[in-house]
Formats: sequence, structure tokens, C-alpha cells
Amino acid sequence: MRSKWCRAFPGLAEEVARARHFVAALLSGHGPVDDAVLVVSELATNAVRHTLSGAVGGWFLVVIDFGDDIVRIEVVDQGGEHVPHLRDAGTHEEGGRGLQMIAACAKDWGVKTWPEGRSVWADLAREGV
Repeated sequence: MRSKWCRAFPGLAEEVARARHFVAALLSGHGPVDDAVLVVSELATNAVRHTLSGAVGGWFLVVIDFGDDIVRIEVVDQGGEHVPHLRDAGTHEEGGRGLQMIAACAKDWGVKTWPEGRSVWADLAREGV
């Protein structure tokens, strides 16, 4: 049986911790909590740092979609100049490795563009649940 949960957060750095707690509470006993917390932490941080979600009055939305064998973690932001992408592993720039970590623990991930923003999602296996 599928179920979907979502919650909006103000686009402030301190709200990333609240997003992690939201995801951890929902997945406790129902999915890969540690991987899900990592995913939402990276995606919410990116939303606040690199999109209009981090501007005054900005927001981001966390969506959790439980499937039979996967859980999708999705963060919707208000868009920005740059499209999220994997950085080259050889680069020595500060930051920019969050999507590499997500790609390593997720079955799949991607970006959807919306008229007023975008979302980045990751599918995690629900093995042993």
C-alpha cells in the first residue's frame, strides 16, 4: 500500500535539522532511516544554499512517498540559476559532493523542473521492512 507525506519548511539553514527529524520519525521502522536522513539533509541544504528557497520568505517542501519496495525522498525548492548535477570526483572544490553520496546510496535519483522551481528526488530500497 502506498502512502505519501509532505511538509513545508521555511528556507532557513536551521530548518534542515527539522527536515531530518521529520524524515527520521516517518521512516522509523518503515525504511532506511540513516540513508533517508542523509538524502534529505543534503537536498534540503542544497535548496537553502543554492536556490531561491534560501532567500527572504523562501521555503522548501519535503515529500516522502512509501512504495512497496522503495521510499522516495523528494525536496521541492523554488529554483535557481544552476541545475543540480554530479561533480567530478577529481575536483578539489569545497563542497559539491552531496549528490555523489546520494547517488551512492540510492537505487535511482533525478531532477524534475517545475514552472516555479524544481525537485530533486532519490529512491531508497526498503529491504527488510
